[in-house]
Amino acid sequence: MTAMSRGLAAMETALAALACLALAAIMLIVVVDVAMRYALSMPLGWSYDVIGLYLMVAVFFLMLPDTLHNHGHVAIDLFQGTLPRRLRHVGLALSYAGGTVVMALIGSEAWDRFNAAFDGQERIAAIVPWLTWPAYLIVMVGTALLTLRLAYRAAGHGFSSLSGHDLVEMPPPPETARPEGEDAL
Repeated sequence: MTAMSRGLAAMETALAALACLALAAIMLIVVVDVAMRYALSMPLGWSYDVIGLYLMVAVFFLMLPDTLHNHGHVAIDLFQGTLPRRLRHVGLALSYAGGTVVMALIGSEAWDRFNAAFDGQERIAAIVPWLTWPAYLIVMVGTALLTLRLAYRAAGHGFSSLSGHDLVEMPPPPETARPEGEDAL
């Protein structure tokens, strides 16, 4: 792993830890809200807004870069073993380059929305008028790091296809072993 990949991995791990904290906060808030709703008839009026506006956004967007780094996304690897290694690198380079463009566009839109929401101090219409700009900031941070990882992989696979050497990690091979025991269908 290169120094650049290690640096990205450290940031991805930090964001993943924040995503885990957000998920834990969701679970805690839901438990408290349910307990107060049914035991005391006093639900938390702000819980759905905080969960939907901030915490779910954090869980999703802050976990994306680490998931990509660990090859946790869905992959169609039907022909992976039959393609020449250089051709696999070309395909991965093109795929990651396309993903880089898409995520950069999402990040750019998040930046624009963040600036507008921050400048206008936009708030949601709810019992507690929560600010909207933190949600756009979360989207922007997650997509920025994901864009960097995608660009790193696109360049790495592009240079790997030219050099004939693996300059960036390849996706793991598919699992083809039959499950045994309880997991077997």
